[in-house]
Formats: sequence, structure tokens, C-alpha cells
Amino acid sequence: MIAKETIDKVLDTARIDEVVGDFVDLKKRGTSLIGKCPFHNEKTPSFHVSVSKGIYKCFGCGAAGDAVKFVMELEKFSYPEAIRYLANKYHIEIEEVERTPEQIAAQDKRESLFVLSQWASKFFKENLWETELGQSIGLSYFKERGYREDIIKKFELGYSPDQWTALVDEAKRAGFQSEYLKEIGLAIERDDHSLYDRFRGRVIFPIHNLTGRVIGFGGRTLKTDKSVPKYVNSPESEIYHKSDVLYGIYFAKKAIMDADLCYLVEGYADVIAMHQAGVENVVASSGTSLTTGQIRLISRFTKNVVILYDGDEAGIKASLRGTDMLLEEGLNVKVLLFPDGNDPDSYVKQVGSAAFKEYIEQHQEDFIFYKTHILLKDAHDDPIKRAEVIREVVQSIALIPDEIKVSLFIRQCSTLLDIEERVLLSELNKMRISKARSQEKKAQAASKQGAVTVSPQEPPADLFLTDEERGVGGSNEPTVATSFTSDILQEREIIRILLNYGQELVTWEGDGDTPVAPYLLGSIEDVTFEDAASAKIVEEFRRKAENFEVPDAKYFVSSQDPEVSALAIDCVASKYEVSPKWNDEKRKIYVSQEIEHLKDLVIQAIYRIKKRKFEREMFRVREELKKNLSPEDMEIELHKYQKLKEAEKMLGQLLGNTVVK
Repeated sequence: MIAKETIDKVLDTARIDEVVGDFVDLKKRGTSLIGKCPFHNEKTPSFHVSVSKGIYKCFGCGAAGDAVKFVMELEKFSYPEAIRYLANKYHIEIEEVERTPEQIAAQDKRESLFVLSQWASKFFKENLWETELGQSIGLSYFKERGYREDIIKKFELGYSPDQWTALVDEAKRAGFQSEYLKEIGLAIERDDHSLYDRFRGRVIFPIHNLTGRVIGFGGRTLKTDKSVPKYVNSPESEIYHKSDVLYGIYFAKKAIMDADLCYLVEGYADVIAMHQAGVENVVASSGTSLTTGQIRLISRFTKNVVILYDGDEAGIKASLRGTDMLLEEGLNVKVLLFPDGNDPDSYVKQVGSAAFKEYIEQHQEDFIFYKTHILLKDAHDDPIKRAEVIREVVQSIALIPDEIKVSLFIRQCSTLLDIEERVLLSELNKMRISKARSQEKKAQAASKQGAVTVSPQEPPADLFLTDEERGVGGSNEPTVATSFTSDILQEREIIRILLNYGQELVTWEGDGDTPVAPYLLGSIEDVTFEDAASAKIVEEFRRKAENFEVPDAKYFVSSQDPEVSALAIDCVASKYEVSPKWNDEKRKIYVSQEIEHLKDLVIQAIYRIKKRKFEREMFRVREELKKNLSPEDMEIELHKYQKLKEAEKMLGQLLGNTVVK
């Protein structure tokens, strides 16, 4: 268990912009930072980060929280795991209790798979560095490839002994379950249900997720036997989905954002060789065809991609169609071809780091033009083949969402293909019309089945919605929002005032040294809050008031109670903030701020919620009067009703006279 002092230190140290900035490319907009939401696919950024408030909020899907919540949601961490991750990021010492095998086995399954995967990575590393066979076989192989020791350690490369059950036996001794060994692919089950090592006799390349956790492995054989597959990879599992993973992304994400460019290569060796050459903004699709999930992962950090091909022209042609997906996602795509059949790994060894860097900077070519040249080579003067090339090139251009880029490509391809620009535009429009009709038919078919299309870019219907009501945290599908009663909205308005202005002073009464929070809560002591989250926040404010404390918004934003945290964020998050430039001397435009009318805001909130209390009590009395009461009881209830009516009328008049400017 982590000490409260340590948690407080982590929460005080962690900066929301730094934590989110490790995973999302954030741009300055006014007083906030904005980027593309990592929790849902979007083309227009709606993900806001407020450094001053220490929170993030997506006005597209509704995801919101502080630094801890962000890490928990992104990596599906438990609260302690998120605290440990942030403590490690900020070099805060945290006491870890040694876990017994029984405790490991009792953990949540997903977390157990992560723990097992990390343990296996350590097992492979220790075998590489601390065993005689590992050093003579595995380490020697990496050094023969030219890898320095610091690079081998950085990527946590390892070695699996050439024994049938070395890892299986050690894992069982450590208390791990056989089912988990099978599930993440460390072991394979025989017909007799016994297990053997999947990666035996191979050098190991651990695969890390965005936060650096090991989620899978690639193993390369050192044997020359052609019947043995060169590479063996982890199968799909609960923690490893290869279509959403890029090898090296954990080590590359900061460099990609700094350079605003991502190099895309084919395999593990290419990534490691480029890192050693000093080029760190590089990832690999690990030999698989590029997927939409991988492309969206890149687009979170940059819009600019350079694909590094080797000299195999047949392989390049085969991958051209898959590369169109990059264009469709709005990325700027360039390609680079290495000479004489080289790949990045072999070329950097051949020419050295300095020449390699110079080559990749000077030999990039726009993908559309490169594709045009490649296809025209085969077509020669055959008119039928040239027509096919034209259609294929235009098909790629049609995928680009940016109309300015489309116009430029059409103009330049007109010259390359020796065909009039209007003909290319005509073909482009035909393709777009055909695509639009196809999408319309799909939408109509979905509509007939009762499907509802919800745009992820639209803001929530109501600011005060819980994660469950928005469809966040459970299913990825949006749900229909439930409407709140006016009573609950009034209660949440009280909470909004407490969180935003609770520490401000009541300057309009007494000596002006009383904070808004105790003043407001003291005025509504007789009001019972029905909304669960609001009631919890009010209760905590009252509890703190006993010690003459006023908690700030961050205190509730960081709450482990999801209802409290979600409400607190909704109350302090704002999609739009007034730019400081509006109120400067040059423009002489003054924009009024809510805090300047704090008296009216607080008093009106008190009157409204009091009026609601009287209205509800009047309703109760009316219901009581319907009963068969004695004359004495009837008179008492009528008198009570009259007093309530007078109070309700007075509050109505006061509200009418209270003007919020």
C-alpha cells in the first residue's frame, strides 16, 4: 500500500500538460492546450488541457480527469499503478512491498498478464547478461550486428535459452499460472497438456506500449535451418493487439513530437539501428501490414510521416495500396528508397551515422509523385496500362481530406502523367460521387435497422453528465443522455460556485474576511441535496469547515470516487476562455468576468435553492391537506402553508430584483 504522503507528493508534482503531452501532440490555444483525443477517433481536435486547473476534458466524447485519471484511462491502470507510473516519471521514491506468488495470482487478470509479461522480459534480460550461454550466443549476436551495450539495455533485448521448458519451469516456481503463460504466448500447450517455451533458442525483442510496459515479444532464431521460422511473435492477447501497436513508439514519442515527423520502417532491427545512429523518431509496423489503429497512433504525435523502404521494388509496389490509408487519415506522406537493396539497418552500417542522417534528410519524395513514377515505369507507352495508372493515382489523391493539397497534386500530376488537369478533376469527382453514394446507402441501411449516428465532434448535450451517461469508461458506443431535473441542476450550480469561488472572500458582508464556501453553505444548512455526487462534495466542504479549511477544486478532481471527480471536472472545465489579448490597452475592449459579479451569483444561487425547498414543502402540505384531517390539524397545516407561501413569494421577488450582469 502506498503512503498518503507519497500520493500527495505525486499529485502535487505531476503536471497535466507534461503527462498528457507524453501521449498527445498539444498546441497552445488561448490559455489552454488542445489536441486530438486519445480516447476516440476525431479529425478536429476537441481535447482540452488546462494547466492552471490541472485537468483535461474532451468536449467530443466527454472523457475528463486529472493526470492520474488520464494514465488510468489510457493504460487501464489501477489507481496504485497510475501513482507508481507518475512517481517513476518524476523520480519520486515510492516504497514497493514485495508480492508473494499468492498475491500475484490473486490480482486482477489483466494486471497479472502485465506483471507476467514484465517478469518474462526480466527473465530474458538476465539470461542475456548473466548466463554464460546468453553472453556467448545472444550478446555476441547483438554485438556482431553492431549494437552498442547502451542500446541493447535501452530496448531491454534478451535471450531465451535453447531448452524446452526453461521459462515455463522458472515461471511456475515464481507462482505464475499456466493459463496466463499460454494466454500471452510465452508457452505452447502440447496434446498431453504439458507446456513448452515458445521463444526457446532465440534473441528477444520486447514490445512496449505507450507507457513503457512490456506487452509482447518478438524472437529471432540464430539457427541457419530454413525449416525454422526466422521470427516468432507473441500472439494476440488481452494486453497485446498488434494492429494497435508500433514497435519503438515508447522510445520515439517525444522525438516524434519534437521533430514533428515520424519515420516508419519495417522491423525491429531498423528501429534499433536508427536509434543508434541518433535518429529516435522512428517506429516499425513489425512486419505486418499497416493498420488504421497504427496510423491513428502516429497521428496523435505528428501529421508528417516518411516511409523508409528498402530497395526491393516488388515489395514497394505491394505496400503502395496499404499506404493510401495514411493519406485517408489526413497525414502528409513522403517515401525514401535506399540504394542497392539496402534497408535502414544495413545502410547505416555501410555509410555511418552522419552520412545516414544526411541521406534520409535529402532523399525524401512526396508519396503521390513517387507512386506515379513507380507505376509509370511499368506502363511504358501502353495506353491501357497508363489509364490504369492514372486511375490509381487519382484514387490516392481522392483520399486526401485537404482540398488545397488535392488541388496541388492534381496540377503537378497533370504534368507527370501528360494529361489535362480537367480530365483528372473529372475522374476525381466521379470517384468522390461514387464514394458518397456508397456511404449514403450504408447510412440508409443502418437507419432502417434503427442505428443512430452520433458525431464524436459534437459537444455533450449537457455539461453535467456522468461518464456512464456519456458512454465513457464502458462501451465505446455513445449512449443517449438522460436529462437532469431542475432540482439537480440547481444543486450542481451550488457545487460549481463552491469549486470555482469557494476560497474567494465575501466582501459584501461583515469584515469581508469570510470565504464564500462557509458563507454559502451556512445559508443553506436546511437544504438536503438529492444528487449523490453533489451531496458528497457538500459534506466534504462541511467537514473541512470544522477545521477552518476550504478545499480547492483540485482536491475533488483528484478524488478516487469517480462520481465526485467527474462532477468536479465538469464544474471547472471550460471549452472557451477569454484571451488576455481582449483586455489589453491596445484594443481597449473589456470583457466582463463572472467573478466580478460574485455577490449576485452567490445570493441568487441561495435564493433559488431556498425557493425550491419552499416549493417542495408546499407541495407536501397540499398533499397533507387532501387527507381527512381534524379541524385543528387542518388549521395548523393551512397556517404552515400560508407562511411557506409568503416566504416563497418573497424569494420570488428577490430573485426578480437580482440582476446578474
